[in-house]
Amino acid sequence: MKYNASKCGFKSYHVFFRNLANPIRTKIISALKEKQSSVTELAEKLKIEQSKLSHALAALKSCNIVDYKQKGKSRIYFLNKTTILPMLKIIDKHKCKYCKHK
Repeated sequence: MKYNASKCGFKSYHVFFRNLANPIRTKIISALKEKQSSVTELAEKLKIEQSKLSHALAALKSCNIVDYKQKGKSRIYFLNKTTILPMLKIIDKHKCKYCKHK
């Protein structure tokens, strides 16, 4: 699939960064950066109701920030390895080098 810059603009950025700016979604991303997890595991670790967690995961999935694999009756969620994990590494590097509030 070829990247088309004209289709990606402010509206796309808004949808994408809104996902990253939501506190629950940020917690999910941080937890999944450490370890792939089921909804039950994430709910226990993050102390979030499963219904709120499922809603947040659906929003992250809609932007392909997370994906899942089926393991029995459970879905094991993980971060997009192609785009999100490399982007998080860049953000971490940028924060450490340039952000004053650590």
